[in-house]
Amino acid sequence: MSLLIESPEADDAPMEEALAEPVTMASLLAMPELRAQLFPVPVEAYHLLTDNLRTELLRGVIFKKLSKSPKHCIYGVRIYKILAAQISPGFEVLPERPLTLSDSEPEPDVVVVRGTEADFADQHPQTAELVVEVAVTSLRLDRAKAAIYAEASVQEYWIVRPATKQVEVYRQPSPSGYLEQQTVAAPAVLRPIALPGVAVDLAELFA
Repeated sequence: MSLLIESPEADDAPMEEALAEPVTMASLLAMPELRAQLFPVPVEAYHLLTDNLRTELLRGVIFKKLSKSPKHCIYGVRIYKILAAQISPGFEVLPERPLTLSDSEPEPDVVVVRGTEADFADQHPQTAELVVEVAVTSLRLDRAKAAIYAEASVQEYWIVRPATKQVEVYRQPSPSGYLEQQTVAAPAVLRPIALPGVAVDLAELFA
């Protein structure tokens, strides 16, 4: 399947081999920079114990969410505005909205879901058409989330990398991960496969 990417300079090289490996609790805990962010509490207590705390649940482990840098905030707002300006009726663009999944509850920077706001008044979405994370200092963790999103049938996952003016694009979700992965560099135009009429100009995003 074509990535539907218009880019004379797209990076066609394969992603790092580690991206194809399944993400388990052990592999997350093997990352020293992530171990310092853990709250060691039982999964069943997550919602009761994390009110008013900046956390997210990944593979049954509670991670403390670090403060976002100004650059992270800028790109999160940019991608939100670009998507919200083009989205068709029947879809919603939600900033920093949790996804309630089987063993995780991540809180991506931007989520595009099918439906209306009213559909999610009493519960968080359980999947999405597009999930976007901005990676300023969190690239390894954001890559680890790819398998989690694939298992939840998130149709497309982007990791926006401001430092290199690139977006990692993940498509074709399966229980074993995304079957299609590519890194796209500016200048390029990304067209999310599940969002008709939406085009994201990376030159504009990274201007």
